[in-house]
Formats: sequence, C-alpha cells, structure tokens
Amino acid sequence: MKHSLPLVPQFYVTSAQPCPYLEGRLERKLFTGIRDENGQILNDTLTKQGFRRSQNVLYRPSCSGCAACISIRLRVKDFEPTKSQRRILRRNEDLQRSSNAAWATDEQYELFTKYLNTRHADGGMADMDMFEFAAMIEETPIRTRVVEYHAELEGRHRLHAACLTDILDDGLSMVYSFFDPQRAKSSTGRFMILDHINVTREVGLDYLYLGYWVPGSAKMDYKAEFNALEMFIDGKWIAAEEFETPPTQSRANKDENVMDQVAKLRVPNLS
Repeated sequence: MKHSLPLVPQFYVTSAQPCPYLEGRLERKLFTGIRDENGQILNDTLTKQGFRRSQNVLYRPSCSGCAACISIRLRVKDFEPTKSQRRILRRNEDLQRSSNAAWATDEQYELFTKYLNTRHADGGMADMDMFEFAAMIEETPIRTRVVEYHAELEGRHRLHAACLTDILDDGLSMVYSFFDPQRAKSSTGRFMILDHINVTREVGLDYLYLGYWVPGSAKMDYKAEFNALEMFIDGKWIAAEEFETPPTQSRANKDENVMDQVAKLRVPNLS
C-alpha cells in the first residue's frame, strides 16, 4: 500500500541585508515558493498572515530584534475619503482605468524606468532590464491583473500609471504600482489606492492589502493617511484606531529560528 505525505510549503530565511527603510538596520525575510497548482490557495492564506508576493515567492520580514515593518490592509466598507483625498480624486479625473492580463509591454517598462529614475534611483530595482520587468509582471501562477491608467496628452492616449494587482478570496492586493513622476503634484500614487478601494467595493470584496507600513520611514508615511486600516500584529489583524499612538520600532521580534516561526503559521495542506 502506498502512502502519500501531505504537501507542506518549505520555508527559508534570507541572509541579513541593509534595510532599505531604516538606516543602520539589517533586514531578513522568511519566504516560500509558490507552486503552480496550489499558488492561489497559498497566496490567499499567507497574505492574511502578513506575507507579500514577489513573482513566485511569498515573503514577510523576519528581522532580528526589529518589528518595524507592519503589514496593513484597509476595510473598504468602512473607508471614508478625507477632503484632501476627494481633491486627489478630482485632480485625476482625466485618467481612464483598464484592467488587463498580466502581460508586460514596452510602454509599461518605459514608464516604470522613468518612475524609478526619478523616485527610487538608489533602490534595488533601479537597474532592472526589460526581461526582469517582464518576469515581475508575468511570472505569477495566481489571479493577477495589470491595472492601467491612461489619459490624453499632446494628442496621444498615453499610459500615466499602472499597478500589478492580485485578486484574493477576500480582497485585492496592490503588489507594485508606478506612475509618471510629472504627475506627482496630482498625487497619482495615492489616487491609485483610492481607485483600488472603489474597485474592491465594486467586486464585492472586503479588503485592500497595501503591503508594509514602516513608522519612521518617509517612504511609507503616505499609507498612514488612509482610515479604516488594520495592522497585522502578533498574529492577528487589529484596527489601527485601537492604538492611541501608532506602533513604532520599539516592538522587537524575538530572534526565532525558522522552525519556530513556521510553527506559528496557519499553513494549508496542499495535497
């Protein structure tokens, strides 16, 4: 008689690297690969536990002595735009949204490089070539869309912003977004979040996953501007409004080994 063992994802931890958000700190990540036939289930399950997707990898911070990165999501039914956010919606009324298959184009890559060169020239993605960009967009075994925003400019219908967006069983996840730096005064990055909130409502899902918020990092401050946020802390989602003051870097992780960290995860049986 043959017995088959349950298929359980294998988890690993990266070596320590300089933190891109907080100077003088080191980061490391707990990660696992996404299997084609079970990728959607694994992505749904681990995203709800603070993980993010990058191509065929799911990861979350696992830094020694630091818990500054906080996974956040937004309850779309409870969200109410502020006056400034309503102004952002009006300033971007010229943009027309389209939802497309996860397929990279030259126009996307041109906008992507323009965005990085202006906003994140010293980041780890700054030297990404077209083939690497295509892999970021296309290497996904799960339900993913490229949400594009076009508008007329100088007589041409041009791409001004885009977001790689995963479709989960309880919400949408904004994996990576970029926009024309010349639209910075229109707050187009924030506009894409506001528009994704509307899309999430329209399709009847509950949450918009926004990745990580890092208190003390100027690159991440904009995420705290949105209300109806929840934070994944100590294994559960907690409404941001329950905190009198936002959590800070003083929340330190225990320096656990991989087995200890994985033992606390709710991992699906993929057999």
